[in-house]
Order: sequence, then structure tokens, then C-alpha cells
Amino acid sequence: MGWELERSLQSAGTVVACAREEADLADPRALRELVKRVRPAIIVNAAAYTAVDGAESNEALASRINAEGPGALADAAREQNAWLVHYSTDYVFDGKGGPYTETDATNPINAYGRTKQAGEDAIQRSGCQHLIFRGSWVYGARGGNFLRTILRLARERESIGVVNDQKGAPTWSRTIADVTAAVLVRLDERGYDPALSGIYHLANSGEATWYEFASLIVDETRELRQSSPRVQPITTAEYPTPARRPADSRLNTSRLTSTFGVTLTHWRTAALLCLAELKASGTDT
Repeated sequence: MGWELERSLQSAGTVVACAREEADLADPRALRELVKRVRPAIIVNAAAYTAVDGAESNEALASRINAEGPGALADAAREQNAWLVHYSTDYVFDGKGGPYTETDATNPINAYGRTKQAGEDAIQRSGCQHLIFRGSWVYGARGGNFLRTILRLARERESIGVVNDQKGAPTWSRTIADVTAAVLVRLDERGYDPALSGIYHLANSGEATWYEFASLIVDETRELRQSSPRVQPITTAEYPTPARRPADSRLNTSRLTSTFGVTLTHWRTAALLCLAELKASGTDT
């Protein structure tokens, strides 16, 4: 996300990209000092504790990074009269009633979701102007994510079992970055209207299961391997994890598209573009 945002946001203004050493979300005091020093018009927080299973046994650390850190950024944004852009997750919902709108009640069922919900609450309590984008099933050409994991397993195994009873919208990190940049341009055009502050759902369009997503990944890179594994559908019960996952992670994105006039690419189109980039570079395929 950070790499994609640094590229996309060049169209929206001057970007000051900070590494973890400069902007450690586990150190709220340092975050406030950083904002005072840089004095940005817009703060974009691309960092989070995203190890969903790890958060079950490290909820205190996840809370510092996902809740206290964003809260500190929000306080600093209010003091500097800056806007804060923050990324949240479909996991703030329990997965019983998608597609979810921004006004639907949240009810996280795992520690990661609870800490991300707490981050949203801290930002809203702060009184700063903000854009909270809830994404779903985020993947990309860089970092640790589902797409890169499936590519690795496809090289190592003859068979891959993938959950087929959870549904959502796989979302390319580049889609999130490009849409963020487009929204910020429109925000500027509309004079940073405070009425635009709030929560928006941002995900590629369409829906899939993890099995369908994995099948596309393996099928589209088949010619690059001497052999390809069978991708087999399994149930959530057959793949137990420390953290429970929502069965239905679909997000209704109509508020975002109608408010800012952006177009959200279908998840399959976005995934094919990402895979084509990876194949062209020869990376992880």
C-alpha cells in the first residue's frame, strides 16, 4: 500500500513519504512530533498491524498500532487543521449480512477487527476532518498477501486447499492508491468541504470466494511453471485458524462512487493486471 500510494499521490501534490523509523504507529508521541515538523495539509496513514491471526495473541500491540497510533495522528491533524486519510477493513463487520453499507452496525469477530474498529472510533472522536476507507481482501505485487502466498504455494505443492465459503471482493492495492489520489483531487476541487468527511467503502467491484480468487491466480500463471497444482475448494471448518473470519465481507461502495465520481474496476480485471505486471517482471511467478 505504501509503495502504491507514494506513486499515485504524486498527482495530488508533494509527497513526503516516511519510513517506519520516522513514523512508528506504536509510538504516538513521535507521530505527533512528526506532524508538527512536516506540517502536512493531508496525512495519509498506510500502516497497520495486519497479521490477523497474530493479533489474537498480540492484541495489545495491534491496538497500539491500529487504534492508538491513528488516534494520535487524528489529534495531530486536528491541531494542524489537516485532513487524515486512514484505511480500515471489512473485518469490522461480523460477516452475517453483506454487502455492508457505511451506516451498518459493526461487530468485529476477531482481535484484528476490534483494533481496527477502535482506530475508526478514535479518529471520529478526535474531531479532525478525515476520510476513512474500508477495504477488503487487499493484495498486491509487493509485501505479504494472499496473491503472493498462492504463487509461492503453486511452485511448492501439487494440491492447494482454499476456502470456498467466505465471499468478498479481492482488492488490488493499486486500485486503493489510485482512487485515493482521485478522491483527494476532487476534495481539493470542492474546497475541502467538511461535509465530505467520513467513512467510505473502497473495494474492487464484483465478488468472489478465496477459492475462486486462488483459481484465477494459478490458472493465469500456469504457463510459467513446469506443472501446476490442483486448487481444491474446502470449507472454513476444514481450515481452522486462530482468528475467525467473516463469511460475507462484501462492501457496498455506492457512497464512494456517487460522492466522488470514481470508477471501481472489477476484481477480476484488477487481478489480471496485477498478474500481468508480475509476469512481465518475472517476480514471484
